[in-house]
Amino acid sequence: MIITGNIKKARQICKRHRKKSKRIGFIPTMGALHEGHMSLVNKARKECDFVVASIFVNPLQFGPAEDLTRYPRDFGKDEKRLKTAGVDLLFYPKASVMYPAGFSTYVQEASLSKELCGKYRPNHFKGVCTVLAKLFNIIGPDIAYFGQKDHQQSQIVKKIISDLNYDIKIKVLPIVREKGRLAMSSRNAYLSVPERAKSTCLYEALCLASELIKKGERNPQKISAGMRKVVKTKKNTKIDYIEIVDAKTLNKINKISGKVLIAMAVYIGKTRLIDNIILNVKK
Repeated sequence: MIITGNIKKARQICKRHRKKSKRIGFIPTMGALHEGHMSLVNKARKECDFVVASIFVNPLQFGPAEDLTRYPRDFGKDEKRLKTAGVDLLFYPKASVMYPAGFSTYVQEASLSKELCGKYRPNHFKGVCTVLAKLFNIIGPDIAYFGQKDHQQSQIVKKIISDLNYDIKIKVLPIVREKGRLAMSSRNAYLSVPERAKSTCLYEALCLASELIKKGERNPQKISAGMRKVVKTKKNTKIDYIEIVDAKTLNKINKISGKVLIAMAVYIGKTRLIDNIILNVKK
């Protein structure tokens, strides 16, 4: 596995393999890798000839009071996992390389980014879109892989791919869960043992929603109210949002029908966790 933080070198390596008609798969990450990340790597390894992963804790997508400085980092462990999984190139740049002095160009999606997490994390998706635009330009992948846990992000990525005419296919893979059904996330490392036990309320709330819909309930307000009750049974929790929206547009709906996203963001102690399910609901 080649490791470089040099943009020119990474670009040259990818260009060389592209000229050989090799299909390039790309997995952008912020490190602190878990089985969710590795499911993306394994899928890319099966479908592509040359697999690239990036590790970059992107400062642009963190707010002033967020966890940039304490975000989990373990490059040695991540390197071993990626090498074992068969990644060919690891792009590991410094912030000063990605955003040199005088950097002043940003990419912003102006519709999908206003919903869900966008309401609570100002400029987060501006940072996501900017770094992904740069990474796509550097790597030039044929396929880029993302996880469903960040469904809003994946929809935004698809939008910028379409709007900015990138020739990249986006694949979104299912959520990978821990034994307690908590969606895998690098931030799960922040949770204490008691907090991890409380975190089961997210999946329990999603299961309640699914069950109510199976029984015929189509009122999103009634379902989200039931979900809130489930979360509030646990102490020291705070709900950012619980919303039922159109899975593609992320717009709120008055009646549950078609492909819907049931999404939530909840603080367990000081740790913000997100989770979702996507359902195809008959009228």
